[in-house]
Amino acid sequence: MDAPEKKTALVTGAGSGIGRSVALALAAAGWSVALAGRRSEALEGTARAAGAGADVLCVPADVTDPGDVTALFAAVRDRYGRLDLLFNNAGTFGPAGVALEDIAYEDWRSVVDVNLTGAFLCAQAAFRQMKEQEPQGGRIINNGSISAQVPRPNSIAYTATKHAVTGLTKSLSLDGRPYRIACGQIDIGNAATEMTARMQTGILQANGQLAVEPVMDAADVARTVVHMAELPLEANVQFATVMATTMPFVGRG
Repeated sequence: MDAPEKKTALVTGAGSGIGRSVALALAAAGWSVALAGRRSEALEGTARAAGAGADVLCVPADVTDPGDVTALFAAVRDRYGRLDLLFNNAGTFGPAGVALEDIAYEDWRSVVDVNLTGAFLCAQAAFRQMKEQEPQGGRIINNGSISAQVPRPNSIAYTATKHAVTGLTKSLSLDGRPYRIACGQIDIGNAATEMTARMQTGILQANGQLAVEPVMDAADVARTVVHMAELPLEANVQFATVMATTMPFVGRG
């Protein structure tokens, strides 16, 4: 019996945090993994962490640049011939602790460009490739956030864009049906990464107080993404929420 063909994944924002954890989990599960991000040295760090036996490809790219996105997906196609999974993960919170009325236009635009436009550009490129490849199809998993349902104070740019990602996920799911392209979303709460370091020192709550919040290991998120990724294309986790069990999510505010 022939060995099953190795599947290929592309992870954006793979140089740190959730992206790095997911890339390492996919590589450990036997996937070929293309690592995308703006910083070459960070991608190379992820590649080293994956180990000598891992099949990884580092492709520096800015997801907000259409030319970079086109080149990124061309590099994956040239190396692997197909794409089975896009983990649309690259994102930014924007300026922390800035009141709505004080947000600079440039800061708002930056968050929209990364979290929404970048996710769209990568999903569009993945959709094109998955539609054209043989056998046809693949899976896109978008990194959303529980903030889309329960925002934190002073988070309007992040919250608005993550709410929009949910619409992106639903549209991709519908438009991908004729081509065996499945799309799901993972909403994450308080994974321990560089972005959430302030959770452990005190973060502003809806009542105006500062409070330390529980966090979880990013590897717990990565295991969930691998589970979603390895389902047959006839099955899909449409939305999954993975969060630190006792964080203030249910009942926040």
